[in-house]
Amino acid sequence: MHKARLETFSDGVVAILITIMVLELKVPHGAHLADLAALAPVFASYVLSFLYIAIYWNNHHHLFHVVEHVHGRTLWANLHWLFWMSLMPFATAWMGENGFARLPVAMYGVILLATACAYRLLTATLVAEHGQSSRLAAAIGGDRKTVGSIAVYAAAIGVAGWAPWFACALYAAVAALWFIPDRRIERSAA
Repeated sequence: MHKARLETFSDGVVAILITIMVLELKVPHGAHLADLAALAPVFASYVLSFLYIAIYWNNHHHLFHVVEHVHGRTLWANLHWLFWMSLMPFATAWMGENGFARLPVAMYGVILLATACAYRLLTATLVAEHGQSSRLAAAIGGDRKTVGSIAVYAAAIGVAGWAPWFACALYAAVAALWFIPDRRIERSAA
């Protein structure tokens, strides 16, 4: 199958997720700076989640530059990834509305962990379909960055029970690690 339909559908879902998240930002009931300050946790969680969705969209876009075709397994793996991504607005709102409380921060980490695992499954499925000698397999390599990210998410979930702000700092550190798209894929696509 051609990959264009999968890419178009994924782009649409990502756009909807960002729209849902921004709609959670409520206008303050006042015209003073202090009125905005009350929204700081909600805005901070929005910024972190927007960054994550943007990073995934960007890397997904780069990944599919070296993908030549897709099969049914890829469609299901991509939908699995989108399922976990679709929970991001809920986790974002819950975390922000509750001032980064322990359980919402831990649940946010669970969703980040599941999303990363689903994305790893998507890349593994694509490599299996294209073969170990493909451009895609060469570009993905050992995928240490993803495996490391998954480990940090798991650690942050545990940390969230006693230091939710530190867990959020770990989530932000992983986002910073992924901010620049995977250069291996860019080189392979060129």
